[in-house]
Amino acid sequence: MHNAPMMEWFNSFKGAPAKWRRRSRIERLLLLEAFMLLCFARLAVLILPFRWLAVSLGRRMKETGTQINLSDLRYARMVGQAVCSAARYTPWESVCLPQAVAAQWMLKRRNIPGTVYLGLAKVETKPEKLSAHAWLRCGHIILTGREGHRQFTVVATFS
Repeated sequence: MHNAPMMEWFNSFKGAPAKWRRRSRIERLLLLEAFMLLCFARLAVLILPFRWLAVSLGRRMKETGTQINLSDLRYARMVGQAVCSAARYTPWESVCLPQAVAAQWMLKRRNIPGTVYLGLAKVETKPEKLSAHAWLRCGHIILTGREGHRQFTVVATFS
């Protein structure tokens, strides 16, 4: 039964060719970039001290404003969708932190302002334990990690 996760990953590709053909050229390129950066982000999270990774995210305890021009906001939305879509197809675990990191890197390459938030919350069933979450905001939109982000107390921001 140790092949079950690998089979599950292969099964996730069933509708992928049809979805790929329906995407525009720019969406395809963003998906490929997101996939590669998710790999680098995951490796960075696993092997680098966080202070090194944090430098690539921006200035600590700074936030970007919520006002952003419409074209940048549209493009940022596409980046967020690409990262979230690519994360579903990685054979490694692409949870909230690698997603926020990869998306922030993609935004920074395009000079689009974004803020990475790191949050903590007590686990309801075990109050002595903490749960962590990361999300990325651009303008007034949460691009990655939207689900459940309000339950977390922000402990750090990077922009």
